[in-house]
Order: sequence, then C-alpha cells, then structure tokens
Amino acid sequence: MDTEMVGDSKSTKRPTLGDINGVLFPSDMINGWGPIWNFRARSDDLLICTYPKAGVEKANARASPRTLKSHLPIQLLPPSFWKQKSKIIYVARNVKDNVVSYFHFHRMNKTETEPGTWEEFLEAFIAGKVSCGSWFDHVHGWWEAKDRHPILYLFYEDMKENPGREIQKVADFLDVQLPESVLNQIAQHTKFECMKANPMTNYTTLPSSLLDHTISPFMRKGTVGNWKEHFTVVQSEQLDDLCAQLLKGTGLTFRTEL
Repeated sequence: MDTEMVGDSKSTKRPTLGDINGVLFPSDMINGWGPIWNFRARSDDLLICTYPKAGVEKANARASPRTLKSHLPIQLLPPSFWKQKSKIIYVARNVKDNVVSYFHFHRMNKTETEPGTWEEFLEAFIAGKVSCGSWFDHVHGWWEAKDRHPILYLFYEDMKENPGREIQKVADFLDVQLPESVLNQIAQHTKFECMKANPMTNYTTLPSSLLDHTISPFMRKGTVGNWKEHFTVVQSEQLDDLCAQLLKGTGLTFRTEL
C-alpha cells in the first residue's frame, strides 16, 4: 500500500490538495481513496510508516509476507491493519529537519503541490496545510497508539547515531535472529550514502517529469541539524515553542542535533 507516489507519470501538472477527514492530500490520492481505505491487510504484513520525508492493486497482488509503506496519519490507516494486528514500524524525525527535507522534496517532486518560498512553505507546514497534514498530529497520534497495537516507534536521529542498535530493535520486534555479521552488513547497506548512490533507492530511474533531480536530489542530505542552514533564529524559536506546547505531557522528545 504505497501512498507515496500516486501521480500520473505522463503528467507534469502539479496537483491541488483535497481534504480527507480534515487531512490534506494531493488530488490523485483523494480520487483513489476508496481502494486505499478498503485495503485488505494480512496478519503477516509489515507496515513502515512515516510522516513524508519521515499502488494499492500492486500491493494486493504481492505474496506474503509483504513489506508495505505509508505516510498516512493513524486515524486514516485502513481498519484492516488493526483487525489483522499487522506489525507496524513508525519512524519519526525532528520537526526542523523534517520540514526542510519536505520543502526540498516539494521543489523537485512534480507530483506534489508548488511549495512557494521557504517562508511560505514553513507557514503552511506549521498550519498543517500540506500533504498528510500536521506533523505534530502525525507523530503524536502514532506515539499514543504504540501502547495499544504492535507498533515499534523509532527516531531518525537514533538511527543516525547508532544504526546497529536500531536494527537490532527491529530484529527483536520481528522475532528475527540476526548474527552480528548480518547485522553489520545491513547497517552498511542502509547507510544514507550507500542508499543515495543506489538507483534502487534513490529514485533516479523515474523520469524528470516526475522527479527533477537537477533541482534537488530525492535523497538530499540525510543529516541531523541541516535545518540550521535554513531557519532564522525567530523561526527556530517558533518551532521550539510549538513543540513545547503541542507535545507537552506526551513523553515525546526530539533531538535536533547530535
């Protein structure tokens, strides 16, 4: 259930945003919402979910066990995932690096809406008026659900700091025994630099009418703290205040530098 790329590969016209239960999505996804909502999960599915720059029919046809990915907020996840008790891995990234990455993703991705200037995009992002809605609602909703469902909640910053440790968490969650040699191999192959150079993961095989890598690479920096090159002091303090206000009492804390 890939809800990341749903645009028409022949079209270069950017979409508009529509509303699904108060959350904004590109028009193509709005038009195809029925099959997504009615998606039939399986008990042995593994769903990887993130906030963005955190083909339903094709997914249905795949043999089990399936690894699926989605950017849906928790309230819009197809109900069959809860019914089947499918395992879910959620990866959260600090809001400042997330919004910078999402801004550049909009700049190069013709299947997303026009981002406008950095200042305009940041304002829309804070207001939740971007595809997939509010970052605050997204990370908080999945955080609350982890105590009721089989959800492994990971942080991007932890993965950058110690990938071996986080891969072991995933292995434990999936009840998989990993010899140290295999764990080290996985850590090596999933390094940002390796994935950025791999056509199977860097999306360079897609036409420039969809993703224009001359504007910005699909995999751009992959660092923690790149937000400092974009934020003014006032903007940084605004996000700090919002995090303190909107995540207060949740137990959710994010690191904006390592």
